[in-house]
Amino acid sequence: MNTISLLLLQTAEEDTLAQMLDDESSMSLIDIIAQGGIIMIPLFILSVLAIYVIAERWRTLNNSQMDNETLLNNIEAMLKSGSQQKAVDYCDRYEKPMGRILKAGIKRLGRPIREIEESIRNAGKKEMYHLENRMDWLATIAGVAPLIGFTGTVTGMIRAFMDIQSLQGNVNPSVLAGGIWEALITTAAGLIVGIIAYGFYNFLLGKINRMIFELENASADFLDLLQTPSPKKRNEG
Repeated sequence: MNTISLLLLQTAEEDTLAQMLDDESSMSLIDIIAQGGIIMIPLFILSVLAIYVIAERWRTLNNSQMDNETLLNNIEAMLKSGSQQKAVDYCDRYEKPMGRILKAGIKRLGRPIREIEESIRNAGKKEMYHLENRMDWLATIAGVAPLIGFTGTVTGMIRAFMDIQSLQGNVNPSVLAGGIWEALITTAAGLIVGIIAYGFYNFLLGKINRMIFELENASADFLDLLQTPSPKKRNEG
């Protein structure tokens, strides 16, 4: 009888362990996230905001790209033929950063070169601001999300020790599971959001810097074009 009882007891324990494993494996992602507690709410908001900024900046940067060399060549041909208004309309047609910068310079043609250069510089500053817009949001999310996650770690450990105190030390791992869940999940969520935000921040910032460099080069080429004497003037000289 003792042997049979031990076998039955062992079988019951194995069934209980299998049931526990099945319950844990059946937990959905939402159930796991819910274990993180109230700290998961600001992390969720930050993740949605990060996705919005990444998608919005990506679309804006892609729409801002154009062949600056072709633009300059076409404008040069129009200006040499005396079609200043046609060059302005050509810039309006593309509605790109480079087009708006050159338009500001073309509209000042006939004035001193310093005024044209200042107009181009001011237009360039505006375009740089629009290109870098909301990037500070992404940098803030990259820094704040892990800190919020670590805050959840602290609150989770406080919760676990409060449970220990309330039970006067007579605890088992299942009693501490809630606090440990909160500590680990919030830390992981905060790090994930922060890493993604930081990675895309650097990626998008690299694209912005390259685009600004191209705008500055194209603006300098345009100013050189304006200061190059026409063939007629060279022949007269």
